Amino acid sequence: MKKFGYQQANTDHTLFSKHRAGVEVTRSKHSLFLSQKKYVMDLLADTGMLDCKPADTPIVENHKLGVYVDQVPTYKERYQRLVGRLIYLSLTRPDIAYVVSVASQFMHSPSEDYIAAVMCILSYLKSAPRRDLLFKKNGHLDLKGYTDADYAGNITNRRSTLGYFTFVGGNLVTWHSKKQNVVPRSFAKSEYRGIAQGVCEILWLRWLLAEIGFRLDGATKFYCDNQSAFEIANNPVQHDQTKHVEVD
Repeated sequence: MKKFGYQQANTDHTLFSKHRAGVEVTRSKHSLFLSQKKYVMDLLADTGMLDCKPADTPIVENHKLGVYVDQVPTYKERYQRLVGRLIYLSLTRPDIAYVVSVASQFMHSPSEDYIAAVMCILSYLKSAPRRDLLFKKNGHLDLKGYTDADYAGNITNRRSTLGYFTFVGGNLVTWHSKKQNVVPRSFAKSEYRGIAQGVCEILWLRWLLAEIGFRLDGATKFYCDNQSAFEIANNPVQHDQTKHVEVD
């Protein structure tokens, strides 16, 4: 989890530790750690999952969650309450951001399959109740971002899910996972829309940093792993061939 900026707090050099709205803030000489371990343990206790078998991942690979005509409904209020608490937990846990976004898509009509997916998240939290989000001084305020998207991953309506995260000064500051509003006809278009969303986040962060007195002079690096989407975004000549995504 180090690629997300996770690290266990070194309490030998801790100056202070405070709780704010369920978030534990621990500060050492050169670092700041955010954790919600107590919140996780309370959540596991309230749901009776303290003694559950830990899971290695928060969701099974290539899951088939969707809307089916023969699905067995479950207690709606309970499901909404659990997902709501997980949404709050994802404030410091980007490792569950994607699966929580998937679970939140079925709030209106949950089934037993969806509640089983939520229980899988809780089992994963049991395996790692504490994941400290690390912020440290790296001697710079460079801004960079990364984006990715699947292609037609939703089995119900074949929409894609995009995700991006950004770093300021080498520290993870924002992350996002969301199902796209349209159905792309190619992998490149799905990735291109992901780039557009990530660039909006980058522009907002540049504006925010300038507002608080840290104006960035150089260009911001933004990474995408799809060459076709990169060429579309980087070559204005090709924009005439992509008027259907001109809004991006």
